[in-house]
Amino acid sequence: MKSVLLSTLCTSMFVSLLIATPVSAQDRNVDKRVDRLEQEMRAVQRKVFPGGSSRFFEPEITPDTDTPTTQSTTSSAVSDLIARVDTLERSLASLTGQVEENGFRLKQIEDKLAATEVPPVSTDPGTFSTTPSSVPGADSTQATADPERVSGVASIVMPDTGDAGEDAYIYGYRLWEAKYYPEAQTQLKKAAADHPNHRRASFAKNLLGRAYLDDGKPALASVALYENYQELPRGERAPDSLYFLSTALVQLNKKADACRVLSELQEVYPGAASGRLSARVASGKAAADCS
Repeated sequence: MKSVLLSTLCTSMFVSLLIATPVSAQDRNVDKRVDRLEQEMRAVQRKVFPGGSSRFFEPEITPDTDTPTTQSTTSSAVSDLIARVDTLERSLASLTGQVEENGFRLKQIEDKLAATEVPPVSTDPGTFSTTPSSVPGADSTQATADPERVSGVASIVMPDTGDAGEDAYIYGYRLWEAKYYPEAQTQLKKAAADHPNHRRASFAKNLLGRAYLDDGKPALASVALYENYQELPRGERAPDSLYFLSTALVQLNKKADACRVLSELQEVYPGAASGRLSARVASGKAAADCS
C-alpha cells in the first residue's frame, strides 16, 4: 500500500512539474525532491539497520547541469528519475517487510516468556513453601495444615523484646522445637534474610539446616548448612554447620565427603572441635567410618 501511494504521488509530482515549469527547471526541481527523498530513506535505513551496508540503494545519479537541455536529455533525465523512484519504492517495501518480520518475531518471544512465567507464591496462611532458593529446579513441597495444626502453630507466640532479629530467630526456634518443621523452615529463612547482619543470622541458618534434617530432607539440609559456613564463616554457629553437614552427607551415602568436612572443622575451628563439639566430632567420624 505504501509503495502504491508513493508511486502515485511521484507520478503526479512529475506531471505537475512538467506542465508548470520549463524543461530545465523540471529537471532541477524534481531532482532536488528525489534527492531529499533518498536522504530520508537513508535516515530510515540507518535507524532500522544501524551499521548496515548501502546495498538498499542504487548509486546516486547526479544531473549534468553543464549540458544544454534537449528533448533527448530531458527524456533520459525523467527516465533516470523514474528508475530512482522505483528503487526507493523497492527499498521502502524491503524495510517495511523486515520491520514487520522483526515485530512478529518479538511477539513470539514475548508469548513464550509469558507462557513460562512462574505462578506467584501462595499467601494462604495454612500453606508453607519449603523450596530453598539455592536449589535450582527443586520442586515446591507444601504442607497443608489441618485445623489442629493451625491451632498448634497459632499457639506458638513470637516474643517481643524490642530486638527484631532476636525475636525472629527465637520464634523460628520455638516452631522447630515444637516439631513444626515446614513452618520453622519458613520462619528461619525469613529471619536470616531480614536480619543478615544480626548475630542470630548464623544461628538461624544453622537451625534451618537442622530443620531440614529433622524433616527428612538431607539434600536441602546440606545446601543450607554449607551456605551458612561459606557466607558467615565467623558466625557463632559456623562450626556447628560443618558438623551437621557431615551428618547430612552420611545420610546421602557420601561418607568420604563427610570425613573431609569433619577434618576441615578440626582445621578451621580447632577450639570448637576439641571443646564443645568434641563429642559430636567423635560420633560424626564413627558414623562416617573415618580412618
